[in-house]
Amino acid sequence: MILTIDNLDGLGAIDYSACLEVSTPLTIGRTLNAPSRCGGMLLLNGLAMPVRRGRVMVIAENGTILFTGYIATEAVQEYAGAGFAGPIYRTAFNAISDEWLLDKQAASFGGAGFAQASGLALKTLTNRVDGNVLTTAGVLDGRAVGVFEPGLTQSWSSNAATIAATTYAAYRAVDGALTLAPAGTVTHTFSDGDGTLQVAAMRSASIKELANDVTVSGAIEPAAYVSEVFEGDGTTAIFALTDAPFVPARTNGSAYLVNDSFNTGVFNPQVWTVTDPGTHIGFGANGLQMSGGNGLDGQTTLAAIDAIEMGGTLVVEAGSLQLASASDGVICGLYEGAITRASCFAGYNVRQGATTPIATPFLNGVEVGTSYSILPGHSYIVRMRLHCTEVQRVSQSYYAMVDGAVESFGGGVVGASMQIVFELVDTGVSSNTPTTVLYDSAVAGFTTGTPATCIFAAVDAVQLIGSMGYCRITQTGSAWVTGTQPSGLVTTRLIGEAGEGVDCKVATDGLITFYAGRIPAAGEIVTVTYRGRQRAVARLEDAASVAREALGDALGTAAWLGRVERPAARSTMDCESAALAILSFSSSRAAAIAGTYVALNPQSTADIWPGDVLALTANGQTVSVVVRSVTVEDGASSPELLTYRIAFANDWAEGLGLTLSESIATDALLPQTALQGPMQVLANLQQMTVVSVSGTAIQVDSGIAPPAGGGFEVRRRDGNFGPMVDQDLVLRSPVRNFSIPREGQAERYFVRMYDGATPPLYSRVSSAVFTHVPVA
Repeated sequence: MILTIDNLDGLGAIDYSACLEVSTPLTIGRTLNAPSRCGGMLLLNGLAMPVRRGRVMVIAENGTILFTGYIATEAVQEYAGAGFAGPIYRTAFNAISDEWLLDKQAASFGGAGFAQASGLALKTLTNRVDGNVLTTAGVLDGRAVGVFEPGLTQSWSSNAATIAATTYAAYRAVDGALTLAPAGTVTHTFSDGDGTLQVAAMRSASIKELANDVTVSGAIEPAAYVSEVFEGDGTTAIFALTDAPFVPARTNGSAYLVNDSFNTGVFNPQVWTVTDPGTHIGFGANGLQMSGGNGLDGQTTLAAIDAIEMGGTLVVEAGSLQLASASDGVICGLYEGAITRASCFAGYNVRQGATTPIATPFLNGVEVGTSYSILPGHSYIVRMRLHCTEVQRVSQSYYAMVDGAVESFGGGVVGASMQIVFELVDTGVSSNTPTTVLYDSAVAGFTTGTPATCIFAAVDAVQLIGSMGYCRITQTGSAWVTGTQPSGLVTTRLIGEAGEGVDCKVATDGLITFYAGRIPAAGEIVTVTYRGRQRAVARLEDAASVAREALGDALGTAAWLGRVERPAARSTMDCESAALAILSFSSSRAAAIAGTYVALNPQSTADIWPGDVLALTANGQTVSVVVRSVTVEDGASSPELLTYRIAFANDWAEGLGLTLSESIATDALLPQTALQGPMQVLANLQQMTVVSVSGTAIQVDSGIAPPAGGGFEVRRRDGNFGPMVDQDLVLRSPVRNFSIPREGQAERYFVRMYDGATPPLYSRVSSAVFTHVPVA
């Protein structure tokens, strides 16, 4: 074994191999998806004392690099006795592998990643800290993450471990290079048949009993699709919702997905990716400065690093915007794919008009609504409001090793329509003016087939000339407000802060306050759509395992209750996917094997790292287990003798693709029966709308044609849907448009679709109508 240390004194790497103290072997500790550590004792014999941040490298005799890293703490001298020249001291050193440099740097890890390759997520994480510390050429694309949101209070290695573990992969940092590869990419075969497996060196045991009835809880999820209706009287300015609207939780505690005032003179590399071959995007006295472009679409851009999940209510805004003549490009664009006009889902298209540049709402690559002429010397605020009843558009992915192969569970995206409003405020030279709505989906109708995620570009400059003072995207929750005048005219009531030229404010507790001059008129019907809140929970069982365990009149059910901590289960569907993944490895009697194995000099054929798979064949049976940790000890002998102490486990003994807690959420409403698989359901009524409310009836459009032999079931409480349950039943309608008789000023009705099957299938989540309108 060769040990070298570079003490940063200009002398380069010095060989300390002869200084290793033989009574305390040099030890290298490797742990799955965590920094490696190396430590030992030195008798310096005149060599320099190792210094903090000194570069350490350990190489086997055959050239295998066993460890590279940095001394993390000051070396410590220990008294070893007295010699002819006086006291003798041993020097203890401890080093941490190369990612230690990344862990020591302060970084803001930014937003979430959605359905992207794990390798891309890891590269993005690394580049946010310092892309020059470790080369990422060896990072494979790997399996896709479902939803990954980095922890802002966690180190680089902790976040990297989350990316790797949740995609059933292993990362490592060795010799200045970062690698990421699926767990099991390397398999080491040991068999008692050919003598490669030393049975006496292996210890294994089953450390957890099987489970075939699994209940898991996740996060707080959006519940019923609520349409709550009020009637204005011309004076009432404050309305209270029945429930607090669902607001997505974020690890950074901020509602801002993007927020930049362009006041630092440099683009924040943790937020933006700049593509500017002609140096047309920079900074000036007014913030972001745009000085043209190369005349080609999509080649001069300022794009956010993180994708935006197109769920709930989003407000995209650019302020202090000034544009000069001959401007051409897109401002505040959301793109489904490449940043070009053709793939722009929503944004402001800027082009030259007859005398001045004009800005026009841009939707699915086509101009819509009303164009607005940009006046010289004026500053503008442009906003897009996007509302989707589906708050979570990307489903979580889970991975588990089943019979030696990794399988995936869950994943995919949720299709949905959106409501969109484009608005503009001309602040003139010095003062505010009212908001001008250029496009309102309340008039134009829903936008269907919307993307689940988009790339945001503040600027796509074909030839943009001007400046931008700030840019931000805010996730405001799930609330959306519309007003229907007695004439039948429907408009979107704009939500925001006072002074922004908007109509009202929605507090987190569900209190809606209309501003002076914007109070609902007498007879105006105000409709607030939002999502309720509930704890995500699911219960599934492996019926085959229950039957096997029930042989001989034994109890067949083996229940397990817990919580999914990683990857986050944001919905009941995610909990079902997680439960399926757990059952794939928990329902076997050999489900929780863990143990250790000691091998001598395996590096002579193939070095063993955590994340590798051991295929152990003993007594004719082969079991595949994932290496969780490896401790390498130097035997201080010639020829070289390295002892590898290997700890291994399968998924139920020690989670890799899932991190579980054996304490279920206290507010989880536990299912009374277990499902055999994911719940079979019909589509939710995402676009159900209240057409009108009179003194005698509520007219409802379900938004979808009924299935054959089915229809729409209306109940007073959100539960007990089914053909044989009469309690709380109001009516069943076989047609899309139906009327609910009024029963009182304050009413609550819940609606689900059902089909003609036996028994019928229902929507997973109810759509609800709440009213606060006088009855006849």
